[in-house]
Amino acid sequence: MSSVPERSEIDAEYKWDLESIYADDDEWETAYENVAERVDELSAYEGRVTEDGDTLLDVLELRDSIMRDVSMVAAYARMRRDEDTRDQEYQALTARAQSLHSDAASAASFISPEIQKLSQDDIDEMVSSTDGLEKYDHYLDDVLRMKEHTRSAEVEELLAELGEVTHGTGEVYNMLANADMEFPTVEDPDGDAVEITLSNFTKLQKRPNREFRQEVYELFYDDWADVRNAVGSAYKNSVKADVKEAQARNYDTARQAALDGPNVPVEVYDNLVETVRDNLDKLHRHAELKQEALGVDELQMWDVYMPMTETESPDVEYEEAKEHIVEAVGALGEEYQSRVADGLESRWVDVYENQGKQSGAYSSGTYDTQPFILMNYQDDISSMYTLAHELGHSLHSQYTSETQPYVYSDYEIFVAEVASTVNEALLTHHLLDTVEDPQFRRHVLNEYLERFRSTLYRQTMFAAFEHRAHELEEQDEALTPDRLDEIFGDLKAEFYEPAVVDDRIAREWMRIPHFYRAYYVYQYSTGISAAVALAQGVLDEGETSSGEPNEASRRYIEFLQRGSREYPLDLLRHAGVDMRSPDPIQRALDAYDEHLDEMASLI
Repeated sequence: MSSVPERSEIDAEYKWDLESIYADDDEWETAYENVAERVDELSAYEGRVTEDGDTLLDVLELRDSIMRDVSMVAAYARMRRDEDTRDQEYQALTARAQSLHSDAASAASFISPEIQKLSQDDIDEMVSSTDGLEKYDHYLDDVLRMKEHTRSAEVEELLAELGEVTHGTGEVYNMLANADMEFPTVEDPDGDAVEITLSNFTKLQKRPNREFRQEVYELFYDDWADVRNAVGSAYKNSVKADVKEAQARNYDTARQAALDGPNVPVEVYDNLVETVRDNLDKLHRHAELKQEALGVDELQMWDVYMPMTETESPDVEYEEAKEHIVEAVGALGEEYQSRVADGLESRWVDVYENQGKQSGAYSSGTYDTQPFILMNYQDDISSMYTLAHELGHSLHSQYTSETQPYVYSDYEIFVAEVASTVNEALLTHHLLDTVEDPQFRRHVLNEYLERFRSTLYRQTMFAAFEHRAHELEEQDEALTPDRLDEIFGDLKAEFYEPAVVDDRIAREWMRIPHFYRAYYVYQYSTGISAAVALAQGVLDEGETSSGEPNEASRRYIEFLQRGSREYPLDLLRHAGVDMRSPDPIQRALDAYDEHLDEMASLI
């Protein structure tokens, strides 16, 4: 009998250490009440923000101090909720924390409009004459840059207060997908009952028995069909909120608004989609190789996740995965390596799936806490790569928190996905360089190709989908579930041309939580492109005899330490890659093609 355990059945050593934030819920309650009272202190500065440099420094430091405490309160509540999304007590704590965050953002909303009344010369004069204000120089530059899209203090306060409502559709979707939906239990070829979950669906799609995969696939997507109106309504309103907020801030489109935050030109988005579409022949070749490896007449959607190997993924237990990852990141120097090793032994990671647990994986924590990683570890190569990926995020956060003031600790997703994918690239190189077992090596190569397919190609397809959905909303066209199925199905047929695209896969958009963060997914694709270039630079220079990082590694760690101290494209340029050009994307696609050659020779 294969079943998902209750959380109480999992040993403490495999659970994250949230008690390091607050010893218990009573301590959280005290922290919540304390910071809720402090929010009102900001009002004393309204109308006075720029009366002199000292006042400006005081209000910015007060805001940052409050938001640091708010972020801890919110992180604890959210992670407790994610341990078991069925727990209504922690749902309530999370809701309270979200309201507090909205209140704090609203209370501070007057700051930017008041700063924007100044000229650049005024700002420069204040910074040069006020000790301590220089740490805010990039922040102040960014505030002035957004002047055209910042409304009056009253409107900014209203938008901040409405944030909890306008972004609420994602929370509705999360509760539906993780807490309310129950997927069927099926009998596998060995006669064991297997419960389908959001976390294990992909793993079940890698089982060698094709009839079993088809059954799981059909039951899974049929269950999504039962909630298509609810999910369709949630996503339609999420898109509508994106569009209305962009209009409120004087943007022509929601995409402009989303990309302007990190100061990324829309050409970067277009370069990505166009370059990937120009290289779909490589993805089609991957599908044809998979069809050949599986020995099937037609590649069906329940075959897409199957590895191009004769056997299932070898078991990679958690302890073994930790060893491989620690060894792999040694390419970045002993200091980085020891940080990873220490984190894995310090209960950063909530390792295993349990009933009601939030699906997927993420890295969390705050400026004042250790990193935390949510996993649903499945004892396979894919889970090992996911762990390496999330550790990249965690090290990025740790380096940033140690070297930057709080105002620059919340780095943009555009650069975050670079840090995670560099770890994946180093892990691939390490495994192919050290593991001798031919089946294991073939699985590693397959994992690399699959992650490349799912990160660069699949996420770009997702990016095209959500951009089209937003365009239709901006053109006042109805976003019905049938219309969304049509858009997604057409893209699936374009990207996976050699495979049979059926009606069920057109519903895949329904199971993608990232769509509730507008124009988020494209950054996975740009991230892997930049990461391939940076990791290759590290590996080309080789490890030093002293254990110190080589020059490419040093530049990369400096990139991690900079947080959001510069705009994302500038940070990457200093690290050694120019994402304003399509060249890194093309180089990454060419590397993918070379690995396809290697796999073809094995097949």
